[in-house]
Amino acid sequence: MAKLTELQLKALTADDAEKVFREEIGLVGQVRCGTRGITVQFRYDYKFLGKKRAIRIGSWPKTSLSEIRKERDSALMMVRQGIDPSLEKKKSKLSAKDAHEQEVVQLNQKSEEDLTLEDLFLEWLEHGVARKDENAELKRSFSKDVLPAIGNVKLSELTDKDITLVLKSVRQRGLNRSVVILNKDISQMLRWGEKRKPWRSLMLEGNPSDLVNLKIIVDKNYVAERDRVLTDAEIKELNERFMQLERDYESVPPGSKYKAIRPLSSKHECALWICLGTLCRIGELLQAKWEHVNLNTRIWHIPAENTKSHAGRNQDHNIYISDFSLEQFKRLKVITGSHEYLFPARNKPGHVCTKSVSKAVGDRQVKFKNRGKGLSKRIHDNTLVLTTGQDREWTPHDLRRTGATVMQKLAIPLDIIDRCQNHVLAGSKVRRHYMHYDYAKETREAWEALGAYLTAINS
Repeated sequence: MAKLTELQLKALTADDAEKVFREEIGLVGQVRCGTRGITVQFRYDYKFLGKKRAIRIGSWPKTSLSEIRKERDSALMMVRQGIDPSLEKKKSKLSAKDAHEQEVVQLNQKSEEDLTLEDLFLEWLEHGVARKDENAELKRSFSKDVLPAIGNVKLSELTDKDITLVLKSVRQRGLNRSVVILNKDISQMLRWGEKRKPWRSLMLEGNPSDLVNLKIIVDKNYVAERDRVLTDAEIKELNERFMQLERDYESVPPGSKYKAIRPLSSKHECALWICLGTLCRIGELLQAKWEHVNLNTRIWHIPAENTKSHAGRNQDHNIYISDFSLEQFKRLKVITGSHEYLFPARNKPGHVCTKSVSKAVGDRQVKFKNRGKGLSKRIHDNTLVLTTGQDREWTPHDLRRTGATVMQKLAIPLDIIDRCQNHVLAGSKVRRHYMHYDYAKETREAWEALGAYLTAINS
């Protein structure tokens, strides 16, 4: 029984309907063809107390093959511990149902006029928002800054002044970006409530977040919507800066290196150049696996689950690797090619934190930070401040914007640039349903043109 791969599943067609796949350790998948297209329903077959049993463990592509195997392994551990996973699943469902019913009872016991912002937040978490981190960041930010300050405020009495006070308290810690994100989250929650009972009746005078004026809260020179694009001169300077930092560090005697300025790691350098040459998001790159990078066909496949959601939709993305980007992938292959991930975590399974490169770049541009001193175990210098252009802070995401701008300069059509960035294009659902040309030729030419341009700058 050969191990299934994502590529096998992606190659399935309607002719494979009802086909059954079997993998070792009881994993069984059956192909279905319906309104949602091709899906594969997986179950785990096992024996418990001498009887054959089965438990459903996920449906591909909604759940990735790796996650399905983790569910199978979890069920396998239960069996080995003398626990029936089917029975445990039923117990879990009953417990969740009981908890929800109890929550509804408690809400109903409260009069509508007494419902607070915290009541809305809990309802929104349960039924209105589902982010990739299982809402962990929402829970953290609201628990730290929102709920202690205005969680007990009745929703019918909530005002823009209440929200402004919360945002100003965050701003006092020097966190302009956090202010913008928190304001968006509060606004999203209140808009969700505006459309549903009983919350909408408590906001008859309008959504108080609509009256919040961010301009008087964040710093005057703070740009909420970033527009930073590196010039050709800055791209060249960045390349030269990387090389000079490495030369300077290599020239330091071995016994004195702990005092010397450390260059950015080679892995991080590769990540930045790949972001620029492919227009990928840094988070997509840091989650990438080597099994999805084919240096022979020059195709990097990004699974839908690693891409950013647009209007609630994620979509697979294939990137053509130009000569410029190929050099960086090969360089990275030497460093991490023996690992599952392109950027493996040091002390745990999986990939590095998706913010690690952004932090590394920011730590080397501290003149733009509101820091009294360096952070523990972090770099604290200005070695990556670029001086030949705008003398403004830059981030890995700015390189994605820079690459797209270069494509625009090269007269590449805007819709092709959008496709290279994996943007979900506007248009009627009927058109998207019937028109499936992938523009592989056009996007490949666009990435090749971008790569050639960047190579010329750095040569």
